[in-house]
Amino acid sequence: PLDMRYDKKSRISNFRGPQNPRSGFGVGVKSQKYLTAEKIVNEWSREAIEKILREYGQERFAKRIARKIVEERKIKPIKTTFQLVEIVKKAIPKRYQRQKIHPATRTFQALRIAVNDELGNLKKGLSQSLEILEKGGRIVTISFHSLEDRICKNFFKEQNQKGLLKILTKKPITPSSQEIQKNPRSFSAKLRAVKKL
Repeated sequence: PLDMRYDKKSRISNFRGPQNPRSGFGVGVKSQKYLTAEKIVNEWSREAIEKILREYGQERFAKRIARKIVEERKIKPIKTTFQLVEIVKKAIPKRYQRQKIHPATRTFQALRIAVNDELGNLKKGLSQSLEILEKGGRIVTISFHSLEDRICKNFFKEQNQKGLLKILTKKPITPSSQEIQKNPRSFSAKLRAVKKL
């Protein structure tokens, strides 16, 4: 499957994979009754695509990208990651294509989160881990984007207010500059820890 956490040397090639029949573009696994990235970009309405790009990808050009996806799929179905990357590039103003991250990163993130129901699964996982955790046990999470971190933070805060958990990290622990230098992918990581009371 497509590795969304690419490094600078391989980031372009990671977006050139052919469609993975199980997940569409190789961005996820079967879930939500076989929802695929291919299905989203070829069948969903412009408004629905825009919504996931905005909410899950935090993409500032969500409307433009969604509009371009719908325009392009009328001409030819979107079957590969390469096609989608080119569509995103056409939709985004040129000056924003020279950023540190690849212009299609947020679009692929949004598709991956939607296909895998990552945020729903995170919520379920947190609830289930609290149920099976013994008194004194710990839950430690590492999130890589603000959507995940917000879910963890809010869940821990709610359970703390109910007297079920003690928050061990008042603020999330973030990687040091040395760690980021050794592992650039850790840049956005946030670690939170709690203890069951």
